[in-house]
Amino acid sequence: MGLLDSLEGMAAQAMTGSGNDTMKVAGGLMEALNNHPGGLGAVVDNFRNNGLGDHVDAMQNGQTPALSPDQVQAGLSGTGLLEAAAAKAGVSPEVAQQVMSTVLPLVMSHFVQNGTAPEQGMLGGLLSKLL
Repeated sequence: MGLLDSLEGMAAQAMTGSGNDTMKVAGGLMEALNNHPGGLGAVVDNFRNNGLGDHVDAMQNGQTPALSPDQVQAGLSGTGLLEAAAAKAGVSPEVAQQVMSTVLPLVMSHFVQNGTAPEQGMLGGLLSKLL
């Protein structure tokens, strides 16, 4: 099963109110990313600017380096994305931060390969398919 299939399943379960926090946060993250100013590219830049450039480089090469919850917090610092994903998922920012340490590397490595990332709203087609 591919990443998109996994995210689709997570989002569908999250939107129907079933599933666990991972599914809820994955759906909330996709929705928050779609509305985030600058899209995933801005998130990538934020990770680089906050000392996580090695992680971004690995993700651009298709790897999924582990992120700690503290690295998620640092990488997303100042973006409001963590809080937005938590609100959309109906969980606390702490729970979202923990879950995103697993989910975010998968999403980022899939969408930022070869040095490109979708801009704001470009995840809309994927998101509409998921929801």
